[in-house]
Amino acid sequence: MRAALDTPYLDTRADALSFALGLEPLDALAVLPVERGGIRVELRLLGASHQIFAGPVSETVACLPGDPGPLPGGMRADVAGWGYDFRARVEAHPTDAAFASTVRRLCERLADRDDALTGTFPGSPHAVTALALDGDPDTGSLGWRTWHAYPQTREIVVTRTLLEIA
Repeated sequence: MRAALDTPYLDTRADALSFALGLEPLDALAVLPVERGGIRVELRLLGASHQIFAGPVSETVACLPGDPGPLPGGMRADVAGWGYDFRARVEAHPTDAAFASTVRRLCERLADRDDALTGTFPGSPHAVTALALDGDPDTGSLGWRTWHAYPQTREIVVTRTLLEIA
């Protein structure tokens, strides 16, 4: 699902993002509920990035007040008996053209998926946040990937989360 978001782009740069587990739902600009193997997943675009709910897990990657970031490169935790593994990296692009091409390809790749949510913020067609499910609960794992594109710095924050279902 693609959503044209009618709100100011709040994230200013990749290193301003922070990470939290267990937060309650924040105000969302777009929400995509998905059912996978009996597990309800909610992909949520925020004015300040994303929030995902899956089983007992609540993951938030956003510009959170009082928590200036940066994101951890990796983190493992036990959440209500589920194994949780989070990874994040920043991809820097040398030119505006390279950045735009990468964002365009990402949006095209996710466009027809019923388990992906892409939001475009006003001001730039490349100011994008995208979320997509990954993995198969029937194999005991479920995951997702996210992309947060920053045209002003030509950076894309890429995250990958994997849950081992109890």
